[in-house]
Amino acid sequence: MQNRIRTGLDNFLAAPPPAVRGVRLGLLMNQASVNHEFRYACDLLDEKLPGQLRVLFSPQHGFWGEQQANMIESPDTRYAPLDLPVHSLYAETRRPADSMLADIDCLVIDLQDVGTRVYTFVWTMLECLHACARNHVRVVVLDRPNPLGGAVVEGPMLENSFRSFVGGSEIPLRHGLTIGELAQLLNTEEHIGAELTVVPMSGWDRSMLFPNTGLPWVPPSPNMPRWQTAVLYPGQVLLEGTSLSEGRGTTMPFEIVGAPALNPDQFLAAIRPHEHPGVGLQALRFQPTFDKWKHQTCGGLGIHILDAAAIRSVQLTIIMIAAARQLSPQEFSWLHPPYEYENIKPPIDILFGSDRLRTHLSAGAPLGPDELIDLISYDEEDWRDRISQHLIYEGRGLNTDPSDSVSG
Repeated sequence: MQNRIRTGLDNFLAAPPPAVRGVRLGLLMNQASVNHEFRYACDLLDEKLPGQLRVLFSPQHGFWGEQQANMIESPDTRYAPLDLPVHSLYAETRRPADSMLADIDCLVIDLQDVGTRVYTFVWTMLECLHACARNHVRVVVLDRPNPLGGAVVEGPMLENSFRSFVGGSEIPLRHGLTIGELAQLLNTEEHIGAELTVVPMSGWDRSMLFPNTGLPWVPPSPNMPRWQTAVLYPGQVLLEGTSLSEGRGTTMPFEIVGAPALNPDQFLAAIRPHEHPGVGLQALRFQPTFDKWKHQTCGGLGIHILDAAAIRSVQLTIIMIAAARQLSPQEFSWLHPPYEYENIKPPIDILFGSDRLRTHLSAGAPLGPDELIDLISYDEEDWRDRISQHLIYEGRGLNTDPSDSVSG
């Protein structure tokens, strides 16, 4: 049997840090905040530190992960087994109000991130860091694996003027950091000054994809059912800014793409000349039960993972968007706001991190290897310098070369 790493939750329970001893605690978590026996973090903390846990917080999708995406808010509720209030941080506010923090001295954060900038859990964490610093509440982040590992980074970098709740700081689209490393980076670079402790994992290194951890995959959100979904998500999430279905409303979200006017065979033929390492593509048809093209048959592609370590999903999805736009110019469109509380900028711009992809393709510009590299490139050396002091784990060096595996 494969050895299992120890998460930050495991290490916290084995030896609670001084910051939590004898103080009133809050906990930000959801249904994926479990140990290897699928026991919830809140129950485990309450057993280890009886009487200290006073309040719970939930991110997007709700405490139980039952809500769908894009401003489908979660109400406040209660966690019945411990009779504790649960404050939703994806409702009227995304930042804890002062009143929510009034009865605690320390906020513990235990969330499973998926390694992609636009996943909102890290931006909920950022809002918590701001609120806790203002209220003199300590923060303890229990680290969990980046399911994509920590050896590969994919651009583009977010441009400052395109900050939103799907990108609250200038980081790459696939960032290669754990949530604990991100907490340290954000606390420093955003000049927050929260009293922050990260409880690291044991046994994890940057070369590990999620199956190498020995941990069970618990979906952190309703459309992240498998760890393989997370592998494709850095690119496929860009489809949320287009009229193309990203597979929501099917059993394979982010693993299929299409629209009613697309011919699957023509779509596949348009993509075949490009390199798409690590995946196999299948022409198919599907019918979403909700979201885009509900109850309409879509022509498109299925994406099969053959070598997860080789996949560069950002470039793959850009190629798909360009091909679909060319094959179906009358049907294809960039979606309009609102999107994740942004009411002005197009969704594709805040997802991509700039307007460069939209303006490039809308102008009818070619998308060869050089153009693709230009769209996703960024200052790799600067990124390495920025993160160097915040890296907790060793392993293969970060591969941030955007030209890696890019060809026409």
